[in-house]
Amino acid sequence: MRVAEVIGTVTLSRVHPLLVGARWIVGVPCSAKALADDNKGDGEDLVIYDSLGAGLGSKVGFSEGGEAAAPFHPKKVPVDAYAALLIDRLDISLS
Repeated sequence: MRVAEVIGTVTLSRVHPLLVGARWIVGVPCSAKALADDNKGDGEDLVIYDSLGAGLGSKVGFSEGGEAAAPFHPKKVPVDAYAALLIDRLDISLS
């Protein structure tokens, strides 16, 4: 699981039938250094499936690949990234 900062939402004009009504957010993954320094995300933006209602500036924990589709099992849903948790507070110390 990785952490991303939410920077926006996505509106689709067409969607896969299994994902009708889904909410999508744009997230920027955060490196451990960015998290420890409480900086903005420093990775490459990606679109994340969100059923939690994450808002702009929120940090979310997200899974990718096969793990992202796991919450929909046994359906085979075309999802590459899934927001699994909202982060209220994060304490990190790099050694």
